[in-house]
Amino acid sequence: MASVFLYHVVGDLTVGKPEMVEFTENETVEAAIRAIGESTDCGIAVWKRRSVHKGLIETAEMRHQRFVGILNPLDIVAFLARDDCLNDQEKALKTPVSEVIVPDNTLLKEVDPGTRLIDALEIMKHGVRRLLVPKSIGWRGMSKRFSILYNGKWLKNIDSNPNITIPSINRSSSSTPTTIIRDKYCCLAREDVIRFLIGCLGALAPLPLSSISSLGAINPDYCSIEASAPAIEAALKIPREPSAFAVVDPTLDGQHKIIGEISASKLWKCDYLAAAWALANLSAGRFVTGVEDNLSSRYLPELAATGGGDGANSANGGGGGRLIRQRTFSSRSIGFFNHNPSSQTFGVNRSMYRGRSVPLTCKTTSSLAAVMAQMLSHRATHVWVTEAENEDVLVGLVGYADILAAVTRPPAAPIPEAQ
Repeated sequence: MASVFLYHVVGDLTVGKPEMVEFTENETVEAAIRAIGESTDCGIAVWKRRSVHKGLIETAEMRHQRFVGILNPLDIVAFLARDDCLNDQEKALKTPVSEVIVPDNTLLKEVDPGTRLIDALEIMKHGVRRLLVPKSIGWRGMSKRFSILYNGKWLKNIDSNPNITIPSINRSSSSTPTTIIRDKYCCLAREDVIRFLIGCLGALAPLPLSSISSLGAINPDYCSIEASAPAIEAALKIPREPSAFAVVDPTLDGQHKIIGEISASKLWKCDYLAAAWALANLSAGRFVTGVEDNLSSRYLPELAATGGGDGANSANGGGGGRLIRQRTFSSRSIGFFNHNPSSQTFGVNRSMYRGRSVPLTCKTTSSLAAVMAQMLSHRATHVWVTEAENEDVLVGLVGYADILAAVTRPPAAPIPEAQ
């Protein structure tokens, strides 16, 4: 196992991370869209409002019970694509998030800053997407070298225990220069872990240069939808990991040719109302490849989009939003490729749309390092994998969990040479 996993702790990944601000379930869908646009992850953690009791100190168990789940862009677009929401978009935008999110409080776990990185990876491999880490004073991002004794206990082989639990860490002030700040936390996503690991490629050698196929990192169990099928089918049962559908054209030999995708990461900073109308009215193929501007206007709705008179106020979530009306609809208004952080309000700066939602793909022979770099540079949660000989034929995908499993898997025993 790479020493980087044993010599680093979770606190090393929190250096420079901002303090987490809770987004509560009684906030509106409109506020959630704005929060997702301003977030550094493709989704936001949603919490129940904290009970106010004088003198009551909230425990880790109480915090975990207040966590509702993670809301992503595909969840919101699927909600806005419902008939009642399309008929009254203004009311839909004012709907509480509690009516949209799929509750799942197993997606988050609170850990101590001194938790070993290998333990954190083991947790994330088994479904946890966010780690809640207490903020600390004096942490400089330098881990002490661990011996075979860890917090006074012998290290165990964690690979033999898939249901690992993190030990309680109670360090004295003499053993650590840090001080935990009560009620202040930062949230680590799996993207933060991958970003840390890509800076340690040398310590992971030879894994980074190995192909994803040889490492067993390709997940063949993916969700797909045929291009001729209604795009709304993607909203009926949204997959949780990753939240994405491959839009495919079946070939004569029974294979799937990928032409696009409907996913949370592609819809991250789109025009949500325009995307919702397209999801409800277009086929999956037309949703990802676009529709023409010259469609008859009598078939097109007047889409409501929220914009702000003051861009700075809108970006900061101010109350200066207003409803503006579009007279026509075109594929450019979906704005799949609008990743301009200065234009995170709805319906603003749609010139980045490039005509189709191009899926992010790699080959079965691609190296693990190349796939990690793809995901980070495109801020994607996954990469679709195609055959090495035919770049259109889809065979699976690689997501965060697949990468974490690949880098922590024990090396295979060498095959003995024939005598």
